[in-house]
Amino acid sequence: MSTRRLVLTRSAAVIGAASTGLLLPGIVRAQSGKVRVGFMLPYTGTFSQLGVAIENGFRMAINEQGGKLGGREIEYFKVDDESEPSKGIENASKLVQRDKVDVLVGTVHSGVQMGIQKVARDSGVLCLIPNAGVHAATRGLCAPNVFRTSFSNSQPTRALGKVMMDKGHKKTVWITWKYAAGDEAFEGFKESYTAAGGTIVKELGLPFPNVEFQALLTEIAALKPDAVACFFAGGGAAKFIRDYAAAGLKGKIPLYGSGFLTEGVLDAAGPAAEGIITTMHYSDSLDTPRNKQFRLDYVKAFRSQPDVYAVQGYDTGLLLIQGANAVKGDLSAKPALYKAMEGATIDSPRGKWTMSKAHNPVQDIYLRVVENKENKVIGIAAKALSDSGVGCRM
Repeated sequence: MSTRRLVLTRSAAVIGAASTGLLLPGIVRAQSGKVRVGFMLPYTGTFSQLGVAIENGFRMAINEQGGKLGGREIEYFKVDDESEPSKGIENASKLVQRDKVDVLVGTVHSGVQMGIQKVARDSGVLCLIPNAGVHAATRGLCAPNVFRTSFSNSQPTRALGKVMMDKGHKKTVWITWKYAAGDEAFEGFKESYTAAGGTIVKELGLPFPNVEFQALLTEIAALKPDAVACFFAGGGAAKFIRDYAAAGLKGKIPLYGSGFLTEGVLDAAGPAAEGIITTMHYSDSLDTPRNKQFRLDYVKAFRSQPDVYAVQGYDTGLLLIQGANAVKGDLSAKPALYKAMEGATIDSPRGKWTMSKAHNPVQDIYLRVVENKENKVIGIAAKALSDSGVGCRM
């Protein structure tokens, strides 16, 4: 729509409202303006498939509502964040200042999220985090206008430690990329594993997104731990799984991980992934009517199988829908909008979940094993697990 046409449309709306005695800016906006939704996601690089799945899931939730939010039509804006933290503030500012979005949906990479977090706190724009688990977002740098629909980085691995000890793995090597997500995933694992009586014999790491694992795999072979626990995601995770098997470790030293290790990469990882055990807040094999219907609808819409990223995008849409419906589409009614989102119960394909006081999901964490290119649920590792939210003041 041209600027001139946009002005004329808004003028007509004001005249129409005036004739009925409703010359209130909030009402005019709610009735005539489109909700401006900005996606700041990775569309290139190692996390590109994650960004696409999140956007697909979000759009699917909105499309189930006739493509509207609280009765208002939507206009979408997109920025490729390239998983590049140094561009985080700049890219988020484009959506907020240039595109004037009402809602910013982003992102995947925890480092990039820190840039978004600053812009969200400074501008007050509603920010929905569909993946990045960086602790600060719902701990020390929490904000009333920031909500996460995914997990905190330590949530999935906090459920992993006891699982491994119960299987008799008393000495473990930890390996990850050395960046915020890897460090914080380790926090959850270390707390749960050492509390259960386990010993971490070595922490191994390499810079993100480096995938030259050979030297570290040689070191693991020499250390001979009872098991290996790790955090990797995306294309790098698939390569780690293949390299682990190629190094002769598969079948000798059991491999465990945060569920992201095997999420959305099973085709790329191939037979090397068989038998890997992970903890995660979703599994494609969850045997519930809600999950089965979601998966069927997603395949019809996008001709691909949904993964946890698609579910998180979908749930981000569901959360926004609940908030928008509560304020009849007037997203400027922020106290009422936030209250509705804080009190929401999300009927998700992962199972119902609620929002913590720090705006992070309180959710079940499932125990899964890879069988025949599927993450099969074999139990619940932790019920209604919440992040500590330590340091959050709102």
